[in-house]
Amino acid sequence: MRARDKVRAKELPAHDLLHGLEEVFGVGDQDAELSLAYDHTTSEFAPNKVVKGKIVDIRNDEVVVDIGYKSEGVISLTEFSDASEYDVGDIIEVLLETVDQAGGGIVLSKRKADRIRGWERIIQSHKEGDAVRGRVLKKIKGGLLVDIGVPVFLPASQVAIRRTNDIGEFIGKDIEARIIKIDEPRMNIVISRRKLIEEQRDELKKQLLAEIQPGQVRKGIVKNIADFGAFVDLGGIDGLLHITDMSWSRLNHPSEMLSIDDEVEVMVLRVDHERERIALGLKQKFPSPWETVELKFPVGSRVMGKVVNVMPYGAFVKLEDGIEGLVHISEMSWSKRINHPSEVVKVGDAVEVVVLDINKEKQEISLGMKQADGNPWDEVDRKFPAGTVVEGTVRNLTNYGAFVEISDGVDGLLHVSDMSWTRKIANPAEMLNKGDKIKALVLSVDKEKKRIALGMKQLELDPWQHEIADRFAVGTEHTGDVTKVTNFGVFVSLEKDLEGLLHISELTPSDNLTPGKKVAVRVIRIDTDDRKIGLTLVRSAAAS
Repeated sequence: MRARDKVRAKELPAHDLLHGLEEVFGVGDQDAELSLAYDHTTSEFAPNKVVKGKIVDIRNDEVVVDIGYKSEGVISLTEFSDASEYDVGDIIEVLLETVDQAGGGIVLSKRKADRIRGWERIIQSHKEGDAVRGRVLKKIKGGLLVDIGVPVFLPASQVAIRRTNDIGEFIGKDIEARIIKIDEPRMNIVISRRKLIEEQRDELKKQLLAEIQPGQVRKGIVKNIADFGAFVDLGGIDGLLHITDMSWSRLNHPSEMLSIDDEVEVMVLRVDHERERIALGLKQKFPSPWETVELKFPVGSRVMGKVVNVMPYGAFVKLEDGIEGLVHISEMSWSKRINHPSEVVKVGDAVEVVVLDINKEKQEISLGMKQADGNPWDEVDRKFPAGTVVEGTVRNLTNYGAFVEISDGVDGLLHVSDMSWTRKIANPAEMLNKGDKIKALVLSVDKEKKRIALGMKQLELDPWQHEIADRFAVGTEHTGDVTKVTNFGVFVSLEKDLEGLLHISELTPSDNLTPGKKVAVRVIRIDTDDRKIGLTLVRSAAAS
């Protein structure tokens, strides 16, 4: 038949075409019917249809499939999940992707046919809200691809309750999730592992809150660590393990004891059903060391400890695990005036201390470091009785005197009034400097109040009782310089460290006395007990 006749034949109805074949080729009715059946079958092979075919050959990395069309299709072995399960003669379903009507060529896909059939099965057996199980295939943009019979999408935000550092760690693992969205036109399913876990946790939480009681010991997993403690998953609900309930010993941070994902056995301390909060403890599983503290560390005992913390007001010393005491700054030294405990100790130092007091209820111990060295004041009255001449170092100056260290841990006070017999001293800095080495006489000792009175002037005889009374007898005249002018009179220097007073009643406005002016005076009274000399001007000398 010529091409033109072929075109015309295609344009004829089926019964006319059958009659035409008889006329042209002398074909019988049976042969004509077979030819028509073939043409009718080929017309059903439209693109994007799932059809059945027979494997006719497996060669190298290809599978040849006959679907009953003019030509056979070739499918890559990579489209078969397990090629070893298939053999020549097996009937399989494939997707007819394209059909070349003119050339008779076809393109087939086993993978796409499996996906379509899988999709149909999933749609028939599942709906939104159903739980499914599948294997994580790979990581894709925004989440994971999971095979539940068909590839479905698991967003990264729905992988777990707490966001993981790398969702890729789930690849190759079987997971359970809940279908949260089915888009039939796009053949797309979105699942959530997080939603399923939350539902399971809610159920476990209800069960846990119904049965949990203070005093119970339960196992849990550390899920999070903060500065103030750790959150422990008890199976449905997290409990807080506060840092103060982790150990009887001091902890600077919970990470010193715990790490995330650690399995721990904890005691339930408190349960707040309304707020769904649970307080947990680790140290409560063991007896408190404070129960026997008075037996181990009785008041007055000497013990070795380790400095674990230094504060402005003192240092904390660890005596054993869970037992710490405070050495107050005032209990660090008998002699040194300490501005900060770091001047004496640092963290990690081993120190000997004496137990001063114990408050078992408040779990407090007062310790002393200076007591371990012995109290130097215990023998001060024997070593420094009144009348003893001592040497010492000026350690501090105040407006009323100077503190002089005469022995390690023992200071004496040199009052400003005991520095000189004759000089009127307003401030001790006029005579002494910090660090000066001086000699002094012990005037008195008060062991109980820890006080020693010292004097410098007492190292010499009182000149008021001897030379001064003689040299400056009433009626004697002297020449001196005006040293100070006050509202009650004028002071005149008679000799080094000795002054007399010209009372205002002895002066006239015309005298016009100023500091530094030389004047002639006469002694009109002398008081050796109060150490005072009264003067009057010798007028003739003042006028000249």
